[in-house]
Amino acid sequence: MPGTYIPSEYLPVLIFLMVSVTLGFALLLISSGILGLKRAYSEKFTPYESGVPPVGEPRYRFSVRFYIIAMLFVIFDIEAVYLYPWAIVFDKIGLYAFIEMVIFIVILLVGFIYVWKKEGFKWD
Repeated sequence: MPGTYIPSEYLPVLIFLMVSVTLGFALLLISSGILGLKRAYSEKFTPYESGVPPVGEPRYRFSVRFYIIAMLFVIFDIEAVYLYPWAIVFDKIGLYAFIEMVIFIVILLVGFIYVWKKEGFKWD
């Protein structure tokens, strides 16, 4: 019958997915419902921050500069993700891959210089 064929290669993946989801829900229910403490006391509901009582408003607004620097860190950190596997197989991939990586690094360097000129790395 057309449309009812399920490839048998996916059966272990399906079983693994079902077992992991079931185990996750079972552990969550056991920890919160059966084994979890049910006593409520005032200190349980107070915010905890490194053992020091919190001071000030919890909804402090961060500067947009903080988020920009965080995004720049992630962008430039991705460079290491691409460089590491390339460096491992460098002797096997040849000159073409070397030229591609040089182009990739030049593009990142241009972006780095642009952000530097725009003073994106200054933390005020």
